[in-house]
Parts: sequence; C-alpha cells; structure tokens
Amino acid sequence: MTSYADFQRAAQSDPPRIAMVLGSGLGGLADRLSSASAVPFGDIPELAGPTVAGHRGELLLGTWARQRVLVFAGRLHYYEGHPWSRVLAHVHIAKSLGARTLLLTNAVGGIRADLTAGTLVALRGHVEWTRSGFWREPPKPSPYSPELIARLQAAAAVDGFELPTAVYGQVTGPCYETPAEVRALRECGVDVVGMSTGREIQEARDIGLECGAISCVCNQAAGLTAGPVAHSDVLDVAAKLREKLTKLVERFLENRDDIPRSLA
Repeated sequence: MTSYADFQRAAQSDPPRIAMVLGSGLGGLADRLSSASAVPFGDIPELAGPTVAGHRGELLLGTWARQRVLVFAGRLHYYEGHPWSRVLAHVHIAKSLGARTLLLTNAVGGIRADLTAGTLVALRGHVEWTRSGFWREPPKPSPYSPELIARLQAAAAVDGFELPTAVYGQVTGPCYETPAEVRALRECGVDVVGMSTGREIQEARDIGLECGAISCVCNQAAGLTAGPVAHSDVLDVAAKLREKLTKLVERFLENRDDIPRSLA
C-alpha cells in the first residue's frame, strides 16, 4: 500500500482517463491491473472503509489493456450509515485524479423475465427510489452514454454474446425488496434492481463525466422465485460472472481509441 498523497502525485504525473467502480463480489477484476499502486478507502479523507462483504475497499491506479485506469474496488452505500456526500465522494475523486469516463459495475436482481441469473446487461436508464417523492421530480435526460453502450455491446460481440440493455431501479437497502416492491418497480419500467449506481451515475454526469454501467444479474428479484434472496448467493454468482465480465471490460479498453494510451 502507498500513502494517499503519493497516490495523488502518481495520478497527477500520469493521469488516468477512465475510472471504474467494482460492485459486490467483483473486486477481483482489479487484479488485472499491472504496475498498480493501491490505497485503502479508510486512508482517503472523503471515504471510509466498507462494511459490506464482497467490497475490498481499495483505490488502485495502474495499467490494463495498455490504458491508464483508476479502479475503486468496492463502494460505499447509504445503508451503511454514510451521508450521501460520502457515498458519492468517489465520483469527485475520480474526476480530480484525471478521469473523464466513469464505468460502474454492480450486482443486481433481475425483474424482466429474460434477465436471469448469470446475465450481463448494459444500463440505459434508471429510476431512483431513494428520494422521498421522487416521482414529482422533473425527468432528466439519461446520463448513460449511448456511445459507451454501443462500445460495450461491440466488445461483447467479439466474445460471442449479446449484451442487452436495461433500466435500473435504485432502492435504499439493506434489506432485499419485497415482492410488492418488485411489482411496483416493474410497473415503473424497471428491469433490474440494486442499492447503488443511480445516484452515482447522475452525480458523475452532472459534473461532466461520460458514464456507463454494467450490471451482473445475480438472482431473480424477490417474489419471482420460490426461495429467499441471500447475499451469499449473490456473491457466488458474481464470482462465476467475473471471468466473463473481465473479458468484456478488457475488450472495451482495447477498443477505447479516444483514451490516451499510457507510455508505461
């Protein structure tokens, strides 16, 4: 590990152009970075150590597919007791360290019938249920970049699979949704549901970052299967999807000609 001051200096001398956030059970993707330096979330003034299983809680800077990449291995959640300013701090950190594109990943429950466990999807929009009276707020243009969606789908095609798009529903957590909530989300046009990402993406877009997100469908949402949803099962499926997601991200980075290639 290195100090955050040294980490900042390294980013300033050779800045990343893309930042990634790795969701539940997906921190292993950070192992693809070479010549990486790392700092724990707890050593970064704006952040804190995560308390949720499957989140490493490290910020890394290194090279992947010849690109300079900033990686948040894990994220903070509102339900952990943090204020929204801390939950969203990584977005501002990414921009301050030089990133111009933000790619988020997460683990979700599938609501749409074709989105079963083991499916990867690219998000094209979201419904944000963490605000009181959210339905009264005027709609905003989608913060998800159509160009990034197209590039992600092209990367998936190289490896021989389709990457469907979906609308994400963000709920507060930490409890999984009830069947009644899932039915309500479906009526609002939501395809997958999780406890992050929506506010992160909107914050990132509002400060000028190009944004995209990949969801790993790790279970069917509550009420759509006979048994209960367990976090351990979510992590198991995320682990099985890790290799597929790693290849997708690697293809995406290899074809990002607009990101300056590292001289390292």
